[in-house]
Amino acid sequence: MAPETPMAPETPMTSPRPATSPSPFEYAPAPESRGVVDLAPSYGLFIDGEFTESSDATRGGGTGGGLRKTVNPATEEVLAEYTQAGDEDVDRAVRAARKAFSTWSALPGAERAKYLFRIARIIQERSRELAVLETLDNGKPIRETRDTDLPLVAAHFFYYAGWADKLAHAGHGPDPRPLGVAGQVIPWNFPLLMLAWKIAPALATGNTVVLKPAETTPLSALFFADICRQAGLPRGVVNIVTGDGATGAALVAHPGVDKVAFTGSTGVGKAIARQVAGTDKKVTLELGGKGANIVFDDAPVDQAVEGIVNGIFFNQGQVCCAGSRLLVQESVHDEVLDALKRRLATLRVGDPLDKNTDLGAINSAEQLARITALAETGEAEGAERWSPDCVLPSAGYWFAPTLFTNVTQAHTVARDEIFGPVLSVLTFRTPDEAVAKANNTPYGLSAGIWTEKGSRILAVASKLRAGVVWANTFNKFDPTSPFGGYKESGYGREGGRHGLEAYLDV
Repeated sequence: MAPETPMAPETPMTSPRPATSPSPFEYAPAPESRGVVDLAPSYGLFIDGEFTESSDATRGGGTGGGLRKTVNPATEEVLAEYTQAGDEDVDRAVRAARKAFSTWSALPGAERAKYLFRIARIIQERSRELAVLETLDNGKPIRETRDTDLPLVAAHFFYYAGWADKLAHAGHGPDPRPLGVAGQVIPWNFPLLMLAWKIAPALATGNTVVLKPAETTPLSALFFADICRQAGLPRGVVNIVTGDGATGAALVAHPGVDKVAFTGSTGVGKAIARQVAGTDKKVTLELGGKGANIVFDDAPVDQAVEGIVNGIFFNQGQVCCAGSRLLVQESVHDEVLDALKRRLATLRVGDPLDKNTDLGAINSAEQLARITALAETGEAEGAERWSPDCVLPSAGYWFAPTLFTNVTQAHTVARDEIFGPVLSVLTFRTPDEAVAKANNTPYGLSAGIWTEKGSRILAVASKLRAGVVWANTFNKFDPTSPFGGYKESGYGREGGRHGLEAYLDV
C-alpha cells in the first residue's frame, strides 16, 4: 500500500484573471518577396511588336515624349518611369493595329485561340511575379492580387480562347465579323484584370487592339506586352500606349479606331459619349456605381457580415460595383451593426506585400484627398462616423475602414461614389422600401440581397435597376458571366458570350 501523501492546500479550479485583458492574437509578418519582379528604370511604348521611344522624343517636339513616374502607393517610392504618348504615337499604334488586322482577322478561329491559350498559360506561369507587380503599383493586398486578380485574368483568356472558333454559335448571327481596331482605356483599380476583360474578347473575335492603361498603374500592361511577345503574338495585334488623360482622349478621337471600350469614372464616360456621337464607332462604357447591399431580417448575420466586408472593403473600396450603401431591415439593424463593428476591429491595415494584410493603400494622393473630403462632408452633414482602432503607416496613402450611421438618402455619402473604404448604413422596414431606396441613385451597376427565402431573392432582384445582383454573396466574378450597368453606370456588357457582341459587327 502506497504511503499517504500530504494533501495539497485547496486551490481554485481556475486561475485568477489577469489585471489586464490579453492582447489580441497577432500574426507574425509574412512578407512576399519583391525580388520576383525585375523592374527597369524606364519603359517606352509598345507599338507594332516592339518597345519604342515616343516620336516626339525622337524629333524633340510635340505633346508626347516626356517621362512620367509611377509610385508605390504604400511607400511613395518611385518604381519606374514611363513614356507619355503623344498624338503621333497614338497614330502610329493605330496604324500598326490596322495593318495587323487584315492578317489577324483572316486567321481561322482555332488559330487565334492558340495564341490566347498561350497567353493564359504564360500568365499562370508568371502569376507570382505579376501579383507582386500589381500590388507594388496599385497598393492592393498581395492576398487579393494572388488569389483573385491573377486567377481571373488567366481564366478570361482561357474562356475567350474557347469562343474563338465558335463565334457563329454565340447567338450573334451566323457569320459575325470583327469590327477592326479597338481603342481601349482601362482604370487603375484592377489594371491587369480590366486589361483581360477587354483584350481577350477583342482578340478572340479577330480585332486588333490599342490599349491605354491608367496613368498611375501602367506597369502590368507593359509586362503584358512582354507576355504577348513571349507568346509569339503577331506584330501589331496588341499595342500599348501609356500616358495621362490626353493620351486616352487622342485614342478615343482617332478616326482609325472602330470600337471604343472604356472603364472609369462617369464624368469621363460622358465626355467619351459626346466625343464619339455622330461617328460610326461602337462604344461600351463601364462607369461608376453606388451599389446597395440589402440585408433582410431573416439573413444569416455572420454570413451577411462577411459579404458586407467583402462588398465594400475589398481593394480598399476602390471597386466600381462596391456595396457602398448598406440597407438593413430595422428589426435587425443593431444586431448587424454590432457584428459588423466586431468584424471590422479584426481587419489588418498595412503593408500590402504582407500576406496577412486585409486593407492596403489607397492608389494615389489624389484619390485619398477625394475620399477624405467626402468623409468630412458626411460628418459635417450630421452622419455619425466610426472607424476601428488602427495605426496607419506614416508613409504612403492610407485611409481607415469607416462606417457612417444615421445616414439618410439626402446625405452626400449616400449619393456620391466615394471609391474608398467607406460604408453608409441606412435602414428600411419593408421590401418595397428597400427596393425604392436601392434604386434611388443615378447609378445602376450592382446590388446584393441577403435573405434565406429564394422567392424574396427573385422578387426583389427583378425590381432592382442594377446590371448585376448578387444573392447571399457579393463581388463574385466569373468569365462566363456578363457584367455591366444601367443609367449613369454605362452601357454594354463585358464577360460571357454577351461580351463578344461588343467586338462583332452583327
